[in-house]
Order: sequence, then C-alpha cells, then structure tokens
Amino acid sequence: MAESDRDANRHLRDRLAEVYGRYGRLRSDMDELQRRLASLRVTVESTNGLVRATVGPRGQLVDLQLDRRRAPTMDSDRLARAILATVQEAARRSVDQVEELMAEYLPPESSALRALRDNAFGAAMRRPDANLTERDSLMGDE
Repeated sequence: MAESDRDANRHLRDRLAEVYGRYGRLRSDMDELQRRLASLRVTVESTNGLVRATVGPRGQLVDLQLDRRRAPTMDSDRLARAILATVQEAARRSVDQVEELMAEYLPPESSALRALRDNAFGAAMRRPDANLTERDSLMGDE
C-alpha cells in the first residue's frame, strides 16, 4: 500500500473515531443535554420596548408581555406586527443557541445540525443512535 493510501486511511480512521466519540458522548450525556435544552429560554424585547417575548428551545412562545404605556395609541395591526417580529426574532435566536449547544456534541457538518436548522432534530437523532447501536453490536460492546 502506498504511503499516501496509508495516510488517507489513517486520516479516515481518526475522523471516524472523532465522530464516533462525539456521538458516544452525546448518548452518555443525553440526560444533561435534555435538561439544558428544556431549561433554555430566550427573551427578546422590541426596539420600542412595547413587546417582550420569551421562547423555549424549539422557538415555542412561553411568555409574552406588552407594555401599552410605550405605545398607547398603536393600532392593532401594528401591534400584531410588532408581536410577530419580536417572537420570530426570539425563535431565531433560540435556534442559534440550540445549535451552539449541540455543536459541543456534533461535528459541524453533521446531518443532525442541518436537521436542527430545519426543525427536524428528533428524527435526525434517532438515525445516528440506531447506527451506534448497530456498530456497538458488531464490535461486541452491547
């Protein structure tokens, strides 16, 4: 085998070990990760201070506060747009924070991170876990 082939194989083995290690860590730290995700909250306030929205890890609205003193004469359409924009910004930031948290466990090019951006995280995690279980059984680790 040529030296370049050995180098390529070594690189692939190292990369596989790194990815497998990250997924293994994710599996072993799942309880802590779930706790951190469940407690994640992102709060955004509109620029005029009228709307304050708090969302959870999936961008779901968990609290909404309106300070009508900031804009007492605002019509309902403008108020609705302000609420929507504030909630959407909070949801976007929530996705960013969840991605940062998950990046501690997953490689940057991971399909799970891509699925997270598309709001399909649960489905993405079932597949790698099944792959790990299959590999563990092939290696006699179960």
